[in-house]
Amino acid sequence: MDIIEKINYLIKEKGLSKKAFAESLQNLQPTLKSTGNPPNIQTIYGYLNGKRELKVELIPYIAEVLGVSEQELFSFDIEYATEYNIRYSDEIREMIDLLAYAPKAVREEIRDLLLEIKNVSDKKIASLKSYTQ
Repeated sequence: MDIIEKINYLIKEKGLSKKAFAESLQNLQPTLKSTGNPPNIQTIYGYLNGKRELKVELIPYIAEVLGVSEQELFSFDIEYATEYNIRYSDEIREMIDLLAYAPKAVREEIRDLLLEIKNVSDKKIASLKSYTQ
C-alpha cells in the first residue's frame, strides 16, 4: 500500500467524501513550493486518483484534515494491508452483529472453521519463512 492508497483508505474510514476532504484541505491553505499557491480542487483530485505526484509539503495538512499523525500516513502495518480493513470493514462489522443471532452450535462451528483456516495459514507462513532463511 502506498501513501495515496493510505490517504484514500483513511478518507473512507473517516466517512469523508473526496470532495469534502479536498475542500477541507484547501481551507487550510497549504502553499505549494512550485506555485506559491494552495492546490486547486482538480489538483487534489489528481493526487487522490494517482494521476499527480503528491507534494511532500502537503503531508502535515493532509494529516490534520484526517485527524492522524504524519507518521500514521506512512504506516503500512497489517491493519491497513488490505483493501478492506479487517477491523473496520462493513462486512466484518455486519458479521459480528449477526453472530448474536446465531445459535451456540453455529458459533462454535464458525470458530472451529476459522481456527482451522488460521492453522493452515500459520503453517504455510512458517514453511515460507523456513524456506527463505
